[in-house]
Amino acid sequence: MSQMNDATKRSIPRWIPRWIHIVLAIPIIGYVYSPFKELPNYAPVVRYVSVPALVVTGLWMWKGHLVQRLISKIGKKGNAQESGQLRNV
Repeated sequence: MSQMNDATKRSIPRWIPRWIHIVLAIPIIGYVYSPFKELPNYAPVVRYVSVPALVVTGLWMWKGHLVQRLISKIGKKGNAQESGQLRNV
């Protein structure tokens, strides 16, 4: 059985938001290049689904490492407080 190395494990979470970002850009391309009379068909999907999802995935790819670091610090503090390792002064 083949085991995944550390670099592969780190790269898998990176390609998930990248591909979500790419796939959700397709409706925007259709919105931009569609005939004018078909714009009302694309508008709600682009406004309320594609653009917000693109913003979230873009921010996650840009600053996701900081969010993960913050979550891990909060988790470590919570575990230390539960086990009585941290004292409140």
